[in-house]
Amino acid sequence: MELETLLSLLLFSAPLVWFLFLATKKQSKFQKTPSSTAIPKTYPIIGSVFSIYANFHRRVHWISDILQTIPSSTFILHRSFGSRQVFTANPAVVQHILKTNFPCYRKGLTLKRSVGDFLGDGIFSADGETWKFQRQISSHEFNTKSLRKFVETVVEVELNDRLLPILSEASKNQTVLLDFQDILQRFTFDSICRIAFGFDPEYLHSSLPKTMFVKAFDDSSLISSVRFNAAIPLIWKVKKILNIGIERRLKEAVAEVRGLATRIVREKKKELKEKATLESVDLLSRFLSSGHSDESFVVDIVISFILAGKDTTSAALTWFFWLLSKHSHVENEILKEITGKSEIVSYDEVKDMVYTHASLCESMRLYPPVPVDTKEAAYNDVLPDGTFVKKGWRVAYHIYAMGRSEKIWGLDWAEFRPERWLSQDEDGKWSFIGMDPYSYAVFQAGPRVCLGKEMAFLQMKRVVAGIMRQFRVVPAMDKGVEPEYIAHLTSLMKGGFSVRIEKRSHKDQ
Repeated sequence: MELETLLSLLLFSAPLVWFLFLATKKQSKFQKTPSSTAIPKTYPIIGSVFSIYANFHRRVHWISDILQTIPSSTFILHRSFGSRQVFTANPAVVQHILKTNFPCYRKGLTLKRSVGDFLGDGIFSADGETWKFQRQISSHEFNTKSLRKFVETVVEVELNDRLLPILSEASKNQTVLLDFQDILQRFTFDSICRIAFGFDPEYLHSSLPKTMFVKAFDDSSLISSVRFNAAIPLIWKVKKILNIGIERRLKEAVAEVRGLATRIVREKKKELKEKATLESVDLLSRFLSSGHSDESFVVDIVISFILAGKDTTSAALTWFFWLLSKHSHVENEILKEITGKSEIVSYDEVKDMVYTHASLCESMRLYPPVPVDTKEAAYNDVLPDGTFVKKGWRVAYHIYAMGRSEKIWGLDWAEFRPERWLSQDEDGKWSFIGMDPYSYAVFQAGPRVCLGKEMAFLQMKRVVAGIMRQFRVVPAMDKGVEPEYIAHLTSLMKGGFSVRIEKRSHKDQ
């Protein structure tokens, strides 16, 4: 019966897929990088597939440009076979999605089918009771005691024993170029594994080893993103059935990722069984001690937390150091704040780095680690701006577009200006002014607000303090050349971030 179903699917879909492939190929000859920000044309059955295909390589920027031209900051994209996706950069709509009508907007089946092979039932793709359980257990890992331990042990050791020595060695020879994005990803990968699982992958070793796991993890993220954003999802589904092309690579990559994640889980199980009490309780120990014996489910949790800890924080820091290299007044203000702290910045001192905190917020406004977040409507709804949403439609709030919205940030939205987050008293002391979370949704908001927000800020500020006290990160690119912002499940600097490391002199401080 399964063979008959497969043959029927192929006979039905092959001519249609071939027609659409030829059509999109023909269209791409004329529309590689369209400059128009008009709402894309829609055709029967295939929707706006031509425009989606032509703009796939710059989809984040394309949708952002369209949203900036629409008074309501909301529009509906027609996908193939009657599917619809609502995009918005309207804070009132974002609040409706994330809080007011939270029960309606779930992760949904489309996301589940697209990323399920990679993330399984982990917290990023889970809904309902599965999501609530993971969030409840995870919340214990983000109390003050755990955060202090994270900063004063894991981050401190990773910074002083691994990251700074690598930068010091690079600073001795100015012909040496480092991919700073890669270095930061290694740092955050080691850090999340150590704090969440009690496992040290030693990825930030001085030899900068290449590992099959990280390559497989990055490929899994990329291909899952391609699936989710596909102009014609039917194509990847057929490829999956036939086990060809990138779907074959995804299967291999996921097997590699789940292999290491399974080893981490089994070693932790063994440790829990052999020891009456653990010296420290990490996130993985909490899940395994909660009574869940389904190994596959716990592996899903491990993979999701690696994604959260490795890719988002490193992306934020990559763009931060690039922006810093272009704005000396911001660099000087942060240096002033850092040199006023102890040489080994304590947990309390890290929390008090107000100007640095504002600078990171401003950097993530322009270059958010996650540019778009998508939900799926569980039932019919009407958004605050009057847009009708049908059950099953995808609804996405566009974080990248919101950070570039003149309506939200004013005429100077394009400026990197940390002061927009601050007030200064008569003595020159800075105070942080928070932004409405539905206008600045970098960490989501409402019931699904990011649990790791404070941990991420503490880690980033400690890294900034440790690096900037000793070194200057200098981009190794031609003058006037700006790196390209791209996104899979999280954002990246295309091609990496090539830099030289300069030792900072005492007079700089």
